[in-house]
Amino acid sequence: MRFHLFIAAVSWFVCVDSRKIRGISSSYKRFYRERKSFLCIDGSKIIPFEQVNDDYCDCEDGSDEPDCCDASDEYNSHARCQNTCWNLGQRERAYVEGQMRTLDEGLQLKQQLIEEGVLLWREKQAQLRELQQVAEDLQIKLEDHRRRKHEADRRKEQTLKALEAGDGGLRLQNNTVSSMFQSLDSNKDGSITVDELQDKVALIHDEERSLSEDEAVALLGGGHQMDVTKFQHTLWDILTNGDSVKIKDTHGALDSVVDEDPHLKAADRAAKWEATNLKKVEEAYDTVNMEISDLRKKLAIDYGTDWEFLFLNSQCYKLKVYEYTYTLCPFNQVTQENTAGTEVSLGKWGMWAGTPKNQYSQMVYENGEPCWQGGSRSATVTLTCGTETALRSVKEPSKCQYIMDFQTPVACQPVLKQRGIHSEL
Repeated sequence: MRFHLFIAAVSWFVCVDSRKIRGISSSYKRFYRERKSFLCIDGSKIIPFEQVNDDYCDCEDGSDEPDCCDASDEYNSHARCQNTCWNLGQRERAYVEGQMRTLDEGLQLKQQLIEEGVLLWREKQAQLRELQQVAEDLQIKLEDHRRRKHEADRRKEQTLKALEAGDGGLRLQNNTVSSMFQSLDSNKDGSITVDELQDKVALIHDEERSLSEDEAVALLGGGHQMDVTKFQHTLWDILTNGDSVKIKDTHGALDSVVDEDPHLKAADRAAKWEATNLKKVEEAYDTVNMEISDLRKKLAIDYGTDWEFLFLNSQCYKLKVYEYTYTLCPFNQVTQENTAGTEVSLGKWGMWAGTPKNQYSQMVYENGEPCWQGGSRSATVTLTCGTETALRSVKEPSKCQYIMDFQTPVACQPVLKQRGIHSEL
């Protein structure tokens, strides 16, 4: 007798544990989560949860006694428990068979994506090597153009010095003084004022800052204006020396002189040509290096043991939930956009955060835009097996913390096929 009582007690304990209750279809497990009360599935009655699987049928539909679906283990019950074994088994078999078909198809698609991922990985590696070779070639070309520009600038400087040293030196200097004075005399009234200096002259060590009035007055020799004669003997030397101040745009001052001498004109044209070529090569070199940097960052991401997740890079998936549109760009970011078009970052790619057995089952996106209650927005993306790649659901269980269900064939795991159908169904 005691032995039978012991068995009954153990059976009751097992029955109230929703994780061990048998005879439940996968789609009905949510009704048997252990809590204080149990609602009959047909909605007819609420009973204490301890009466679930107590070998007494309380619900008209027999849903409180799922272990024996033909009611053969129930006793002394006023309710007539229906024999639902066949229907339950048929539904469960159909459900499990559907899951198996989805898994089989998903695994086939996953294998294709793995093969594509391996090829894409090799292409990216080859692209990186090509870009690195281009960068090396541009580096050589860049050094050559820098040398050529330096030589062109030196020849122009030598031509200027030769003109200054020859018979035309004084005329050249006078023309340069006159040209520079005229470039500073904006209103062409024959004098340079404080306002004109502030507009045209900049400090060598701080080009972005305008001269103060005191600094401009000091350059004008303590006065508020200066004619060309005083300019030639004072401010001209300060500007041409280039130790403290300079004219913001000096091209106009030399243009007239350059046009007068063919040798200087040729030297100036060569210097400008080399400067243009150097700038083009520098821009190309910078662009290639940016591409190399971006490609290295992409290749540094963990795309799975067989690069199966590589195809998700540069892809984005959208889902509209009420008034918001959510966009998941794997390995990049997650955003939320309202009907007014305002977009909010919910997080940037952080890491894989799955279980030790399957670390690729969950993604974490961190450091989104600040939340009004403090902290930053973040999103956790759970990957589930499916025959299509799509964002399936988005929830916000706590403020500014989002969870998403992302379905894709590459999340399918062969181990799932080990699950079978309960023999009693």
